[in-house]
Amino acid sequence: MSQEIAKESTVIPTAVLGIFVLKCNTVRQRLNDFFCYEPVILIGSTAIAIHLAHKLYNRVPNDGVKKGFMRWFFRNVRKFPFVKKQVLAELQKTKDTLHGDMLKLMKGKRKPDEFEYILTLPPVGAAPDDIIRNLKEYMELGNYSWKNGSVSGTVYHGGDELTNLNVEVFRLSAWTNPLHPDVFPGACKMEAEIVRMVANLFHGTSRTCGTVTSGGTESIILAVKAYRDYAIQEKGIQYPEILVPVTAHAAFDKAAHLLNMKISHVPINPVTCQVDISKMKKMINSNTCMLVGSTPAFPHGCMDNIEKIAELGIWYGIPVHVDACLGGFLIAFMQPAGFVDIPVFDFTLSGVTSISADTHKYGFAPKGSSVLIFRDISYKHKQYFLQSDWPGGIYGSPTLAGSRSGAIIAGCWASMLYFGQNGYIDSTKRIVTAARKIAAGLRQINAIKVMGKPLLSVVAFTSDKFDIYQLSENLNKRGWSLNNLQFPASIHICLTYCHTAEGVAERFVRDVAEEVEFLLKDPNMKVSDTVWLSQSRVF
Repeated sequence: MSQEIAKESTVIPTAVLGIFVLKCNTVRQRLNDFFCYEPVILIGSTAIAIHLAHKLYNRVPNDGVKKGFMRWFFRNVRKFPFVKKQVLAELQKTKDTLHGDMLKLMKGKRKPDEFEYILTLPPVGAAPDDIIRNLKEYMELGNYSWKNGSVSGTVYHGGDELTNLNVEVFRLSAWTNPLHPDVFPGACKMEAEIVRMVANLFHGTSRTCGTVTSGGTESIILAVKAYRDYAIQEKGIQYPEILVPVTAHAAFDKAAHLLNMKISHVPINPVTCQVDISKMKKMINSNTCMLVGSTPAFPHGCMDNIEKIAELGIWYGIPVHVDACLGGFLIAFMQPAGFVDIPVFDFTLSGVTSISADTHKYGFAPKGSSVLIFRDISYKHKQYFLQSDWPGGIYGSPTLAGSRSGAIIAGCWASMLYFGQNGYIDSTKRIVTAARKIAAGLRQINAIKVMGKPLLSVVAFTSDKFDIYQLSENLNKRGWSLNNLQFPASIHICLTYCHTAEGVAERFVRDVAEEVEFLLKDPNMKVSDTVWLSQSRVF
């Protein structure tokens, strides 16, 4: 009986398949009777199918089908009247709260509603004394005093003497523009000297070269642009892709957006907060045009394993960019400062092909200066933009901007010469010592968890006992301005030279301990709606 059932179960699918084949032949015969030319139909239908598949593939967004679908879904869901009404109500509530918070920032000698706003050009030029008086009033606005070390990152102050020096430097170089090297060769000479000094800090060779940019974001965008063009022109990759840790700076996402590239984010190890090397290896494909590691990553202040990333770069023949925008002018001086626990990260590793480092952070240069360094000039050539067919003449520029302020370059050059190696070693020792003192103090506080192993100037922490954003809000009320993070919820403090003043580190740890003790009495305390928006910043 069982054999008969098995035979019958085999016969039924065969019969169905036979009927399907007959139907297909019937359809084919009818098409042939109508069109007469079967080969034309086969070739034409195949071509149409391939064309439609290609069109569908090109519709897939660079960040993937899932995110594209989510955007489409929520964009359309918001069109339903009852959803739209709720969304608009919440947006208005948030706008009103933010407007009130912005008014509070206008804290000065006048009340916020007494301020006058300049909306049109004055009919007659203002007197210099009046301009300076208004400027001083504007500079006094705000709720925080960065000079006492209460603000995370933001201001990288090199001392009043350096400020006075840069005032004179600006006076001498205010109208210079390195876009015109024939008119301002001195500005170009200073840029070249900055690049060479930084290249030597990172153990570059005679072929190591680079550019002074307007900041870390531009340095990163130019590095991505160079590797994209290198992949297309030298390796024949049609659609280059970027592979970065999920903690890499958002400037890489901005670069991918501006340059119309796909970017993939590698997860981190939740314990070490370093990029997971094994997962990075699995995510490499034939379109990968660059690998990225951070020293340190902005969120948690932890260094990725650059040595392992460089090994992947060598093995797969992929350029490796080290983002040292935040910590470059600390990590380069840590060993001379007595910190021997710093892993190798620079051009000492043969797989590292470029490094970005902000001189306007721990280099103490005026805001608006960073340096992008390439191991070899062959990569830098891909960074340039050139238009040779413009009626205005041949136009070329090494950076995103055409005209640049020579004064910023001069200020960077002057700041580096002013500090010298001894000055940077001393500031590094003070800043890193203060950061490690804070990290050690936070580890002693009940319910606080320091994230990863911070080696430089950023200390991130979280808690599973209460809402960490409530702690951030409470510390904000005590005068601290910190950075709120997400995935997971956490906060961090980025130390600058201001935090090395006597008692600042101890005051921070004490304030955190007191606020934690308060929160543990009511761990379900509700955080305000805008604490995330009002206290979130990037460097």
